[in-house]
Amino acid sequence: MEGRMQGKAPLSDSNRRIMDAEAPPRRLYQTWKGSNRFFLGGRLIFGPDVRSLILTVCLIVIPVILFSAVVSGQLTHEYHNQIGGWVATAAIIFTAYIIVLLLLTSGQDPGIVPRNAHPPEPEDVGESSNLSEWPGGQHGSAGLPLTKDVLVNGVLVKVKYCHTCMLYRPPRCSHCSICNNCVERFDHHCPWVGQCIGKRNYRFFFMFVSSTTVLCIYVFAFCLVDLRIIMDTHRCKLGKAIMKSPVSGILILYTFIAMWFVGGLTSFHLYLICTNQTTYENFRYRYDRRTNPHNRGVVQNFIEILCSRIPSSKNNFRAKVKEDSATFTSSLGMGRAPSPPKMSVDLEMGVKRQTVAMEELEDLHSQIGSAMGLERCGTEPPHIVGRKGCSEIATDIEAFAEEFGMEQGFTERKKIEQRTSDNP
Repeated sequence: MEGRMQGKAPLSDSNRRIMDAEAPPRRLYQTWKGSNRFFLGGRLIFGPDVRSLILTVCLIVIPVILFSAVVSGQLTHEYHNQIGGWVATAAIIFTAYIIVLLLLTSGQDPGIVPRNAHPPEPEDVGESSNLSEWPGGQHGSAGLPLTKDVLVNGVLVKVKYCHTCMLYRPPRCSHCSICNNCVERFDHHCPWVGQCIGKRNYRFFFMFVSSTTVLCIYVFAFCLVDLRIIMDTHRCKLGKAIMKSPVSGILILYTFIAMWFVGGLTSFHLYLICTNQTTYENFRYRYDRRTNPHNRGVVQNFIEILCSRIPSSKNNFRAKVKEDSATFTSSLGMGRAPSPPKMSVDLEMGVKRQTVAMEELEDLHSQIGSAMGLERCGTEPPHIVGRKGCSEIATDIEAFAEEFGMEQGFTERKKIEQRTSDNP
C-alpha cells in the first residue's frame, strides 16, 4: 500500500487539489465573501465598521447616566418628592429601548442578495436586455448586457448587472462598496450603526433615529426645568444657575446639537417614507422630476414600510457549505477568469458532482503520456526506481482517471499511443 501511494507522486498537485474538496464543510459565515463581521457563530452580522457602534452607544448612554445621577437627584432635592426618581427611571428604560433598536438595526441581515456561483446564461436574460449603455454595444462578462428592463407597477425600470455578485440586481437593489454586498431596497450605509440600511432593517433604523430624537427632547426639557428651578429658588440669572448646575448646562448644549442632527434625520426619513423613496434614490434619481413607480400614496407607503411583514433573510449564515465552492465564488467576484469547480454540493438533492478543471485534465493527460512512453521503452525515471514500475503507474493513473469520470478521455489517449507505437 505504501508503494502504491509513493508511486502517485507525479499526481500530487492534482491529487492535492481534488482532495481539498473532501475537506470538512465549513459554515457560510466562515467563507463569506463580503466585508461583514460575524459574532456568536454567525448569528449576528455587522458591517466592517462595527467598532463605530461602540462610539454610538457611548454617545447615548453616558449623557443618560449623567442625567439620571445628577439632574434627577437635583430635581428630587428641589421638589422634595420622588419626581426625580421617576424622571430617571423613564430615561433609563427609554435608553434601553433605544439600544435594543440599535442592535436590531446593526446586528441583522439588512437584505443581502446571495451571490451567484456563476453568471446567468445569456438566454436567461431575455429580450428586454439593453446594450445602449455599453460603448459600441459591447457586452459585459459572459456576453451579458449591462442593464435589462423590468416592469414595476406598470412602469419600465432598468436594473443593472452586478459583476461582483454576478446577478441582475432586483429593483431598488444596490451594491454597497463598504460591505461588498448587493442589498435589497438599499437606503445607505450608516457609519453610526456600522451596517447597511436596507429592506430588512430600515424600519428599526427609523425607529432608532426617531426615538433618539425623543430622548434628546426629554433630557433637554428636564435640564431646562432644573435650571429654571435653580433660578427661581436662588433668584439668579441663567449664567449663575448654570454655574450651580454645570451638568444641566452641558446636557442642554449637547442635546440641542444632537436634536438638530437626529431630528433633521427623522424629518428627512419621514419625507422619504411619505414618498416611498430611499436615500440612494433621492440623491441619485430625483423622482420629483419623473414618475416614482413605487409611490402608492402616503397611507399605503407608511403601511408598506413600517407595518408590513419583514421578509426572511435569504442567507443562512450557519449553513454548512463546501469551501471550494465559496472559493470559486470569490474568484469570480474578484474579476478573475472563471474555471470549473472541482466539486460542488447540491444542497437540495444531496448529490456530489465531480468535475476536473481543464488544466488538471491536461496535467493528467501529459502524465499519462509520460507513463505510456516509459512503458514502451522499458525505462524508469530515476526518482522512482526501486519503488514502482511504469506499468503500475499507468494502471494507477487509469484507475484515477476512471474514478473521476475521465475514462473516456483516457481510453482515447491510450488508443492514440497504441497507434503511434504500432506505426513507428
